[in-house]
Amino acid sequence: MESNLLTDAGADEMNQDFSEYVANLQLHMTLQARNLVPTLKQTLVDSRQQLLHQTQANFEKLVSRQGL
Repeated sequence: MESNLLTDAGADEMNQDFSEYVANLQLHMTLQARNLVPTLKQTLVDSRQQLLHQTQANFEKLVSRQGL
């Protein structure tokens, strides 16, 4: 009976350590993602609008090249 209490306590501590590791990993990944995503800068043409037009042009080019 006493050995079960020790293993349960050990398992709880291991689960807590693992949960803390996952939380730290998620935080690290979030911070990395913020550095990888380009910022949307205000230029003569709004960069979001420019991105939308470029995406639409790429999509239309892709669709036009597919055979029906």
